[in-house]
Amino acid sequence: MGRFGGLERVSPFGFVLSVGLVLVSVSVPGALGWSKEGHMMTCRIAQGLLEPEAAHAVENLLPPYVNGDLSALCVWPDQIRHWYKYRWTSPLHFIDTPDGACSFEFSRDCHDTHGLKNMCVVGAIQNFTSQLLHYREGTADRRYNMTEALLFLSHFMGDVHQPMHVGFTSDEGGNTIELRWFKHKSNLHHVWDREIILTALADYYEKDTDLLLQDIVTNFTDGIWYDDVSSWKDCNSLSTCSNKYATESINLACKWGYKGVKAGETLADDYFDSRMPIVMKRIAQGGVRLAMILNRVFGDSDEGEFAAAT
Repeated sequence: MGRFGGLERVSPFGFVLSVGLVLVSVSVPGALGWSKEGHMMTCRIAQGLLEPEAAHAVENLLPPYVNGDLSALCVWPDQIRHWYKYRWTSPLHFIDTPDGACSFEFSRDCHDTHGLKNMCVVGAIQNFTSQLLHYREGTADRRYNMTEALLFLSHFMGDVHQPMHVGFTSDEGGNTIELRWFKHKSNLHHVWDREIILTALADYYEKDTDLLLQDIVTNFTDGIWYDDVSSWKDCNSLSTCSNKYATESINLACKWGYKGVKAGETLADDYFDSRMPIVMKRIAQGGVRLAMILNRVFGDSDEGEFAAAT
């Protein structure tokens, strides 16, 4: 059951229930994917589902100061994206699709503003997955920074599941749609990035992310999403599954993100109550799928065809 006893509102979400890395602490603007809380929950879900071989590889790749906790660095790609060395990664956090198309096509949509192909969140997931497949070749043969590849993959798996990260080109995924969230100024993208999560934490969980995470995990291990988990993990080829995740996001953005929203208006209870379950489910899906990828990359499964193709 969800932790809603004694609270004023009843949540619709719980109706059933390294190498080369510097730890930075900066303010991350609102246009950057799931909030810190969203990314950390995605990574904590994933790490909790890792099989022994993958768990060992992840711990081995993380820098000592995080004590084996992947979630401690899941926001790192947001923190460094404007540094000169990593500026090239900025387009990798999202996908801009044609206005009103409500669809994703890799050949049409996966490029940066200069038209450079593969420069989008789906291309990034495919690229860093391919890099991590070289981990088992041994230290002497590695051509990539495996630690950075792990952190980028973990972060981008969160981004691709945030519906407004696969949004319309003209409004930059809702970033230019300014409005009010209850009593303060915001924009549509930030509502999905963080506002919904923070409101849920404040209203139902006494601002305790651990309690929210516990409810999310309960809902896919023994709750309303239990029967859906096997389909979430369905992936015939690691080289193409991220296309499906992006398609899901643009469909959700059209049906639940943009629908009925006008610039300048105030979004409050009705929007929050109907959208919060979607946000929490996408966090769960991102974590389950990240674990699936890491288990296959670091485990015994043969993904050689993916490596050869990329």
